[in-house]
Amino acid sequence: MNGIIVADKPSDCTSHDVVNKMRRIAATSKVGHLGTLDPMATGVLPLLLNRATRLAQFFTQNDKTYEGTIRFGFATTTYDAEGEPVGAESLPVLSAADVEQALAPFRGTFQQTPPQVSAKKIGGRPAYELARKNIEVELKPVEVTVHSLEVLSIDGSEVRVRVRCSAGTYLRSIAHDAGARLGCGAHLSQLRRTQSGSFRLEQARTLDELAALAESGRLETALIPAADLLPEVPSEIVDPLTEAQIRQGRDFRVSPFRDRGNTRLVKAVNFSGELIAIGEAKMPNIYHPMVVL
Repeated sequence: MNGIIVADKPSDCTSHDVVNKMRRIAATSKVGHLGTLDPMATGVLPLLLNRATRLAQFFTQNDKTYEGTIRFGFATTTYDAEGEPVGAESLPVLSAADVEQALAPFRGTFQQTPPQVSAKKIGGRPAYELARKNIEVELKPVEVTVHSLEVLSIDGSEVRVRVRCSAGTYLRSIAHDAGARLGCGAHLSQLRRTQSGSFRLEQARTLDELAALAESGRLETALIPAADLLPEVPSEIVDPLTEAQIRQGRDFRVSPFRDRGNTRLVKAVNFSGELIAIGEAKMPNIYHPMVVL
């Protein structure tokens, strides 16, 4: 059970709550998630299990795809439906031109200020912890990229959007800032992540489904094995002697007759098809095990 299970996160729980439930379902303490989802948000939450947790560093820059609803008419303290309303509520009827004016600046690469209630670390503490204690903090803008922002529908004051963006992009901030541009306020009222890197909603299982699989002894059917992860990294089959050397942290050789493209990494896989390590090029055809499973 070394690999990734794609969970369909429910609303009204944190990503850490999902991790804790997966620990009980899989009967292991070694579970980690790839990319926090807000409690309100649902959808794709990839979970690393057991020794595959050591691969987390290779997924930090994965793009994400979301579908969500922006409610124009009032802002909130958290920039989403969980916060307290800020200002008077209105029900603007938006035209396509209004929506385009509001959203146009949030395509491409730009500087974005994270919400005060967010997981951004301030002095080692999440910003949301400080916000709960009414401690004002200054969050610096960070560069994010929105590859695409598509308007799916407009229904009065509600706008459905689909967004593909870089890791670390806050759709709550886009909603809040779009409302400020129109002068009526706005917040994110619904959010569902449909893809995280190569992990798609079609692969995701609910926690109830995963629990049922575990009870019937079939949880492995939901697992993407570690050797199948990082498909962009070429695999190299290693013999038992080389496997032992890799586990000792020693460099290992690979075939000089194979074209591996421009990648500096390889996946060392044993005869049983298990991922042993990720190797980094040290010299031509010689790799150093940077992560050993």
